[in-house]
Amino acid sequence: MKRFLNSYTTMRVLLYLGCVVMAVWLMPRKAANNYQYELGKPWAYPLLTAPADMPVYPDSLSATLARDSIDATFRPVYKRDISMEKQAVAAFATRINTLDSVNLTPRQRNKLINSLRTLLEDGIVDAGTYARIRSGAMPQVRFIHDDVALSVPTDKFLSPREAYARIDSMYASDSDYRNAIMSSGMSQFVRPNIIPDTVRTKLLYDEVMQKAMAPIDVLMEGTKIIDRGEMVTPQVYRNLQTYEKIVHRHEPTHVNMHHYPIAGQTLYIMLVFGGIYMFLYYFRRRIFMSDRAMLFIMALSITFLLLAYGMNETIGNGLYMVPFTIIPILIVVFFDGRTAFFVYVSEILLAMLVCAYPLEFMFTQWTAGVVALCTMKELTRRSQLVRAAFYIFITYTLAYVAVQIIQTATIERISPRMIGVFGINAVLISFAYVLVFVVEKMFGFVSSVTLVELSDVNSKLLRELSAECPGTFQHSMQVSNLASEAAHRIGANVQLVRTGALYHDIGKIENPAFFTENQHGVNPHDALDPYQSARVVIGHVSHGLRKAEREKLPSVIRDFITQHHGRGKAMYFYNTCVNAHPGEEIDPAPFTYPGPNPQTREASILM
Repeated sequence: MKRFLNSYTTMRVLLYLGCVVMAVWLMPRKAANNYQYELGKPWAYPLLTAPADMPVYPDSLSATLARDSIDATFRPVYKRDISMEKQAVAAFATRINTLDSVNLTPRQRNKLINSLRTLLEDGIVDAGTYARIRSGAMPQVRFIHDDVALSVPTDKFLSPREAYARIDSMYASDSDYRNAIMSSGMSQFVRPNIIPDTVRTKLLYDEVMQKAMAPIDVLMEGTKIIDRGEMVTPQVYRNLQTYEKIVHRHEPTHVNMHHYPIAGQTLYIMLVFGGIYMFLYYFRRRIFMSDRAMLFIMALSITFLLLAYGMNETIGNGLYMVPFTIIPILIVVFFDGRTAFFVYVSEILLAMLVCAYPLEFMFTQWTAGVVALCTMKELTRRSQLVRAAFYIFITYTLAYVAVQIIQTATIERISPRMIGVFGINAVLISFAYVLVFVVEKMFGFVSSVTLVELSDVNSKLLRELSAECPGTFQHSMQVSNLASEAAHRIGANVQLVRTGALYHDIGKIENPAFFTENQHGVNPHDALDPYQSARVVIGHVSHGLRKAEREKLPSVIRDFITQHHGRGKAMYFYNTCVNAHPGEEIDPAPFTYPGPNPQTREASILM
């Protein structure tokens, strides 16, 4: 006994320490001054002051308006390519004057050359710039000459295509001119001479933008930035970002950044897991004494903790996507509602360590957990899980809306994205049906779903019992109904009693005629002595156990087979033997069932 207690204690301690170490190891590492906050939400931390003289930059809205204004009014810088103009005009003049196929007088040829010169002097720009001019986005451009900026209207600027079309329209009625334009290839000389100066444009744009985004004030060292409960306005949000940059440049010591937070996290996690241990030890001793049950509960907690930390680090609002309500659903299916709720609340307390707004998170998860337990008191049909997921989604949404209205006094900040996150959460809850099956196979538990499936009278063993022992089958059905009603009255597991009662006498299939309910006028015990009869009758327990093991019935069902007579006696045959041997002491052992006596309320009801 002492060895068992030592082994049992060691196992519980190792499980506890292992879970604490894993939870601390999985916890995302963050600096001591790394705050989590959102625009339009209350500040969840103590008073925050400027660590040094801190510039105050325009808030995000003002900065956006200033940027939009600059983008709308900024005039880009262009430059005129004079050398290209001269080369184009000179090259065209040489070509038009040397072509014999051109039937024009020297005066007419000069007129064409001057037309090209006029177009270039007015300005030819690329197609992209011309499109912006036509749309009204660029009424002027800037030229810089001798470090002096000049604004030039763009109304005369043309694209190469438009410039050539203008020349073509000017001489459309004269075939000699048109022939000269085509023969000389005049279109290749109509090229952009007003070219974007991207280098100077960028320098000027950056200069203007830097002035617009310059600090508008300075927060002196020690001045309040924000205090607990105050709303994070756009300006405060910008100040907090500036604060984080300053703190990042002057990082605290290694001890402050890592050692102290880890110590606090470790103590926090130890207390939460310790609370689970204490609850189970004092109020659910049977669960605490079961290695499988303890391993399941702690493994479930660690698994969802890993999922919560991972989702929180990788997806915006990912913590709300984690289907935490699967925890109470699984535990209530295999154990009870009180245990389910306690473990669930403990898990939420652990997840709150990485939550930006712990009170909001706790409230929404608490309400969803209550609804999950109320709608999933007993899982016997898949439709129950779908219904529970729908109710949980509605509860999440209402809780979120309530918190938003309390914090912001408006419904305008309610995020449709959060509603979508709750929808994803509800969809993931439906996978609990698959998890029930996985947990049953891994830990050997039996759910209500499995019990309902086993209680189907069309199952192999029950069909065999009905065919071979019709009297026993009817007896089992009647006992099942009576025992179920009794279990309902005292709050025991009704489905477990019903299923166990249906299988408790399957051992009678081996010798059906030796049991009264299956006899029809002939009693084979008349030909046997009391010892033989008792052996046959008592043997239905061992025969039933072997059949149950062959058919892989769960251990909780096999317990009904072995315990429904307990350590009682086959009294009829024992009394017959005593009456046949007056004055002799009869050993009761051959007439006693192997037992054990009932170990649960459900088995006691059946007995």
